[in-house]
Amino acid sequence: MVVALPTAMEMVEEVTPDDTELAKEVQVRYEFYLGQLKAMLADIPRKYQKKISIELCSNLAHCLTNSINFEIVKGLMDIQHVTEKYLIHLRQKVTDKQLSETAKALEGVPPSEHESIRSSMAGKHRKQLIDVDMKLVKQLDQKVAEQQETLEKAGFPGFYVTMSSAEIKVQIFLLDFILRLSKMEIPDS
Repeated sequence: MVVALPTAMEMVEEVTPDDTELAKEVQVRYEFYLGQLKAMLADIPRKYQKKISIELCSNLAHCLTNSINFEIVKGLMDIQHVTEKYLIHLRQKVTDKQLSETAKALEGVPPSEHESIRSSMAGKHRKQLIDVDMKLVKQLDQKVAEQQETLEKAGFPGFYVTMSSAEIKVQIFLLDFILRLSKMEIPDS
């Protein structure tokens, strides 16, 4: 039995309509995202507008035509929220321990000495909380750097590891844009 294989031209003809339709869909998404990004860009402070070029918006719009990229950002945001809740929980445990420590120190002590003990404990606890807060900020900074690296490796334009507060603010605006775009319905072409 002989099976006739399609010629290259027949294969192209079979594939082209689907590819053309897909290319049109991608183009519609790109144009929609780019238009929305330009509008969002106009709403942020001017000093940050200057840091986000139209080329960056265009590259970001192109990146977002692949819907998996929205999922990457949402996943990173979920991780960020869990991390923040955990760090808040850790800090709360420290303050609860401090309250318990103060209550124990006051047990069996005449009320006339309570103010002195509270004052002494408050100074010690303030220093402890400053140390804890600094450790928590370091952990958050590390998480931010990890997320920046993930976004950079995933090919998101405008994302790279930085500790510059101005550059981080630009990245926060870009993330906000991405999250807002993820909730929008793309109009039919």
